Amino acid sequence: MTIARPEPRQAPSASTVPNPKIEIDRVEKYYRKVGKSGQSDLVHALRDVNLNVGEGEFVSLLGPSGCGKTTLLKALDGLVPYDSGQIRVSGKQISGPGRDRAFVFQNFALFPWRTVLGNVVFPLESAGRPKREREELARKYIDMVGLTAFIDSHPHELSGGMQQRVGIARALAVNPEILLMDEPFGALDAQTRELMQIELLGIWEATRKTVVFVTHSVDEAIFLSGRIAVFSAHPGTITKVLDVPFPYPRTDGNVKLDPRFAELRFTIWEMLKGANEAPSYTE
Repeated sequence: MTIARPEPRQAPSASTVPNPKIEIDRVEKYYRKVGKSGQSDLVHALRDVNLNVGEGEFVSLLGPSGCGKTTLLKALDGLVPYDSGQIRVSGKQISGPGRDRAFVFQNFALFPWRTVLGNVVFPLESAGRPKREREELARKYIDMVGLTAFIDSHPHELSGGMQQRVGIARALAVNPEILLMDEPFGALDAQTRELMQIELLGIWEATRKTVVFVTHSVDEAIFLSGRIAVFSAHPGTITKVLDVPFPYPRTDGNVKLDPRFAELRFTIWEMLKGANEAPSYTE
């Protein structure tokens, strides 16, 4: 797999994002929880969440379990309604799922009866693309994620990392403007996870999609992101947006040896220290 590498560039400032691709403005979300007694209670999942994401930026959402990171990601995809505030993409308030956004799940979510090609082709079939066109597009992105040799394999014949590559190729095949990634490497072993992080950065450098990435890993957030939005514990709100001081590309992994990497990790851990985990239903 050969990916063209652009010149190094710095991430946008944490304080100003000119012409934001995504605008999250004072978003609030409540869930209704029914207890064992049958009594219903409102649970405050997201509280006054504000975040702008620039065109082509890679931003991670980082925080304790149950803080609402995944809830916010699903709201951004239009899968989960929110109670107040606004989420705008390219200046327009979203009203549901759209072809400008694609979601990559943690659990791969592949069709076991379909081959790699069949899985990547599927959203193009749903969009009504002609057969020849959709197969050409699918093959392009399968090649980009390095799975051409496995194009006729089924998911059970692939490793976890390879299955997640299929999920990324499937998301890219519909040519979304925004990739929403919900802990896509959380189920992988440590070595595969690090390799997939490098692969993802290479793909991102080649495509320049806007990426919003949910993770529990501080190191992963620092390595991948231009900025990191740090969440409080339940109810979730963004307490700080931090710049990551390393230019792209970073695919050689050497930024992890930079003393600033350890300093930023310590800063983030201090922010997260003592945060209470909220119930998993807010995720």
